Amino acid sequence: MNLVPKREYVILLAGDVLVFIISLWLALALRYLEAPSSAFFALHLTPFTILFIAWAGIFFLAGLYGKHTRLFRNRLPSTILYAQAINVSVAALFFFLIPIFGIAPKTILVLYLAVSFPLIYFWRVKIFPNFRASRKLKGALIASGADIHDMAKEIARDSRYSFEFVSIIDTKKAKPHDVVEQACRVAGEKSINFFVADFSDEAIATALPIVYNSAFQKRHFALVDAVDLYQEVFDRMPLSLLQYERVLAGAATSRVYDFLKRIVDIAGALVVGTVALLAYPFVALAIKLDDGGPVFITQARVGKYQKPIRIIKFRSMSGNDEGIYGKSKKTTLEVTRVGRWLRTLRIDEFPQLWNVLKGDLSLVGPRPELPALSSRYSARIPYYDARYLITPGLTGWAQIFHDRDPHHGEDITETKAKLSYDLYYLERRSILLDLYILLQTVRIVISARGS
Repeated sequence: MNLVPKREYVILLAGDVLVFIISLWLALALRYLEAPSSAFFALHLTPFTILFIAWAGIFFLAGLYGKHTRLFRNRLPSTILYAQAINVSVAALFFFLIPIFGIAPKTILVLYLAVSFPLIYFWRVKIFPNFRASRKLKGALIASGADIHDMAKEIARDSRYSFEFVSIIDTKKAKPHDVVEQACRVAGEKSINFFVADFSDEAIATALPIVYNSAFQKRHFALVDAVDLYQEVFDRMPLSLLQYERVLAGAATSRVYDFLKRIVDIAGALVVGTVALLAYPFVALAIKLDDGGPVFITQARVGKYQKPIRIIKFRSMSGNDEGIYGKSKKTTLEVTRVGRWLRTLRIDEFPQLWNVLKGDLSLVGPRPELPALSSRYSARIPYYDARYLITPGLTGWAQIFHDRDPHHGEDITETKAKLSYDLYYLERRSILLDLYILLQTVRIVISARGS
């Protein structure tokens, strides 16, 4: 039983393509004030089919095939308009560079943008939600803690989920025998389709045989690990529910993956690094003209297995941050005028591609931490050192999802949040996930979301 169905992504893609086609037909009809003939529509549909593929890719980069969370739905109109504006620009460039199709649909593209925006918004906001199951699965949640509370609240507040909790048993507020009694009562209810439980809780171990027996008395029944469901909902690990066994198990990987990842690292660093060399003289000149300071800085960082490494970057601050902040827990250094642009466009990190070639860094992985901060975080945050079981990276799961990363300062709370994303990546890392992270990093750079 899949509580967070993946079919919605396929439905979204199919619906978007259909809207693309309908919008093209309407744009042609508005342009010529009559319904286009089959032959005339086919003449335009042939090149536009190529564009549909590119447009779907741009939608992907814009995050429109991610989870339709409440936060995402709030900014859906601006995201669609932004993506469609880029799509029209790509189409204009396509017809300019490839004139073999014999059409130059300038007016049609403007009309297409005007027609497609309200149609796509209407499809995603009004029609798509109706494809979800009308009757929600009913389940019981047996666990406790802040992370469990957050998950239950998120599921209750968001209608996108195809399930709901009709019973929540807090194992910290109830005595063990009460947990067993309540689980027994809930398991006997015919309306209950699934249990979500924290298997690391001792009270659950006592109640499991009862839940197990109830599975044979129901037509549809599932027992779900609370950690797994939390990951599906939030795309990160619930730190309060973790056990050392799970963290260490997540560190295991295949030699095939390690080999392919290294090939991707070398190829990516060579290609991007070679192209980036063209920008080096201009960056160096800009830094020198700004304040006359050094162009490059080197920093000590903590690498895989806590091995000390040194990375090289374009200087973007008034000095070299070494993670020693004193009582303020904030750096006294300032980002330079040029440095602000270098950091926003991630140009300051181009020299680190040399570290990728050396093997000190990967393209994708946890952010390499300063030694002074790492020692403090290791002492105060459980499982923090698990992020050193893999090679740190230029970008990563935490970097693209956690906007409040405490750069150039010490922050225990936000570092815990960042760690929850790092541990999610540690357990689920794969070549496909790495490629997804790289594509999302491209989107972030294009949208100029600063670091």
